[in-house]
Amino acid sequence: MFTRPLFKAGVLVAVMFLAACAAGPNELLGSAGSEGIVAGFWHGLWHGFISLFAFIASVFWDDVAIYEVHNNGAWYDLGFVLGVMSFFGGGGGGARRRSKK
Repeated sequence: MFTRPLFKAGVLVAVMFLAACAAGPNELLGSAGSEGIVAGFWHGLWHGFISLFAFIASVFWDDVAIYEVHNNGAWYDLGFVLGVMSFFGGGGGGARRRSKK
């Protein structure tokens, strides 16, 4: 059986690990980018759809990013998630019942 101090230490390490993965605040939220645009829902949808290609490009070029930090907040995030889901086939399509033959 686990001793109490060992269990407490394990819980502390797990909490610290999860806290390190938490996203910080976006200080550029609502501010215009270099082109004078604040990305909204439609930009988020497009960026989510091309996220795989943007990731591959970001490996080779430093000026390419997957996520636009100059965005309007929740609407951009919703578009981004919907774009990723539509490209990668998310949304629960695989959860439908299969016909029994």
